[in-house]
Amino acid sequence: MKNRFLFVLAMLAIGASPALSQTLSFEVAKTESCGCCQGWVEHIRAAGHQVETSDMDFDSLAKHKTNLGIKPQHASCHTATVDGYVIEGHVPVADIERLLKLRPQAIGLSAPGMPAGSPGMEMGTYREAYDVVLVKLDGTSEVWSHYEEKQ
Repeated sequence: MKNRFLFVLAMLAIGASPALSQTLSFEVAKTESCGCCQGWVEHIRAAGHQVETSDMDFDSLAKHKTNLGIKPQHASCHTATVDGYVIEGHVPVADIERLLKLRPQAIGLSAPGMPAGSPGMEMGTYREAYDVVLVKLDGTSEVWSHYEEKQ
């Protein structure tokens, strides 16, 4: 118990968030046949987090996204929820962890479309340039992170 207390004090002293040292629980809605969705799920699990998946038909998944506040311009192939936020598409785990540390008033994050080279969409070493956007409560968005093209 004493060691745990000292660990938490040390984390607070260096500015780390003890909440993010814990395992996060994701719920992911996707279509059954989407391999890149499973690749993203593995990216999240490799970071030490738990993931439950639900397979839906395309129309049910589209309705699910709409019900969560995701507009077509922010849509991707799968939709996750974690700790009160929506994560749409191939968002890197580091962006999600930063979101949960900062806790902005927002619906969540999106990597619109299916950017090549994003988690779950790996193509060797290639990555196209893409943005992860913060989807605000009013449905608008702003750039949260930008990823440069990488050959």
